[in-house]
Amino acid sequence: MRRFATERAKKLISSYHHHHQRSLFSSSQSPRFFTSVASDPSSVMSSSSPPVTLDTINPKVLKCEYAVRGEIVSQAQHLQQELQAKRGSHPFDEILYCNIGNPQSLGQQPITFFREVLALCDHPSILDRSETQGLFSADSIQRAWQILDLIPGRATGAYSHSQGIKGLRDHIAAGIEARDGFPANPNDIFLTDGASPAVHMMMQLLIRSETDGILCPIPQYPLCSASIALHGGALVPYYLDEAKGWGLEVSELQKQLKEARSNGITVRALVVINPGNPTGQVLAEDNQREIVEFCKNENLVLLADEVYQENIYVDEKKFHSFKKVSRFMGYGEDDIALVSFQSVSKGYYGECGKRGGYMEVTGFSADVREQIYKVASVNLCSNISGQILASLVMNPPKVGDESYESYIAEKDGILSSLARRAKTLEDAFNSLEGITCNKAEGAMYLFPCIHLPQKAIEAAKALKKAPDALYASRLLEATGIVVVPGSGFGQVPGTWHFRCTILPQEDKIPAVVSRLTAFHEAFMAEYRD
Repeated sequence: MRRFATERAKKLISSYHHHHQRSLFSSSQSPRFFTSVASDPSSVMSSSSPPVTLDTINPKVLKCEYAVRGEIVSQAQHLQQELQAKRGSHPFDEILYCNIGNPQSLGQQPITFFREVLALCDHPSILDRSETQGLFSADSIQRAWQILDLIPGRATGAYSHSQGIKGLRDHIAAGIEARDGFPANPNDIFLTDGASPAVHMMMQLLIRSETDGILCPIPQYPLCSASIALHGGALVPYYLDEAKGWGLEVSELQKQLKEARSNGITVRALVVINPGNPTGQVLAEDNQREIVEFCKNENLVLLADEVYQENIYVDEKKFHSFKKVSRFMGYGEDDIALVSFQSVSKGYYGECGKRGGYMEVTGFSADVREQIYKVASVNLCSNISGQILASLVMNPPKVGDESYESYIAEKDGILSSLARRAKTLEDAFNSLEGITCNKAEGAMYLFPCIHLPQKAIEAAKALKKAPDALYASRLLEATGIVVVPGSGFGQVPGTWHFRCTILPQEDKIPAVVSRLTAFHEAFMAEYRD
């Protein structure tokens, strides 16, 4: 037996040397398990060299940037460690992370009904216990039974269908239909670990090479640029108009599309974030119609980031999904390719750590849909708790349910408080010398513009920093408040901004305002021209 194995190995090696320049597979798309050794000795890494260096990793990773967890956050984490090691070591007693939309990290409480259902689904053996009736609402118990009946074997710790549990997708489709007034197909829904993996999946699908481009807003949530960079495409920027409340002008889209095409870029899709991140604007329905028409006429996929659809803070604006708008215009599956993204991380629920979300994919052919499903299958499935939460968000308690009144009170309390916080911070920013801030119509952020003195700009240049990065770093050192420099989101050249969440709890907002005001006045005095 050993002799047979030895002879077999010799034949394989001989065969490899004979065919070393040929692939083991005839398909050009199949992986090559053997390649010829480079003839140039200098191209072979020295045995003393590390196997991985910045020079040898994928250059697309080096190109990728994600500002909301970047240098400022690393600085904040270092300061936090110093505070923990020695109380009183800085002029503040806590770090306020206003850099990212992470509501529960800043004290927002989860929705009781959602958490009760999750708890019961994850520990179904307590459903039949008498004491459960006194601890949980009747409708949360009933909903948990309903959801468990949708899960094979009632096993929340098992893999699901790669698109997500079919019954939960049914609930989500029903919720979309109730929201929009148009039918939704559960087979169009892919449940994902938050909206971010769904965005990556679509970029992976659309970007074939560096000559494929995606139209993205500037300022933009850096997931867009990071994902495009990782998948090797080209970001085609279109600028939002700050003077018009961060308006989206179709003329700007047309201008940037024309320029990209003249430079040999094949533009595949348009990203729209509504409500806006980091800018907080809510698109008017007429503007959405123009955007739909633009995508249809230019044969672009419309990628609609709609994760802040519950976060609307002004009476004159309402959320309308792009699918609803396109259907009202008479456009169906055959007319426009549209992907809508939703997440359980935002809204009034703020369940970032549960990693739940979905994308609704419409207007794609059956063979392309099959490829999307294949990519989803590679990831096996999204986590089951996130799937359950996504179904609850789109199918919350109804009038007459035991939990309805408490659910509505929690929801309205969170959203009305966020609206008050947004207005307080907006007014505070606008009261400061050299700062202008548009109204926060929606989402979770303000994006004020800082008109910095020339001395501050020169000081930043000497430190090889962007001026708004210098401002954010100094703000953190003086106050413990973490914001993200506008340069991490993109901005009109020569302008400087920062993004600040509205998420610190309402009783902490006055302290945020007073700390920021004192810092800003000192900073401007230090660098006044």
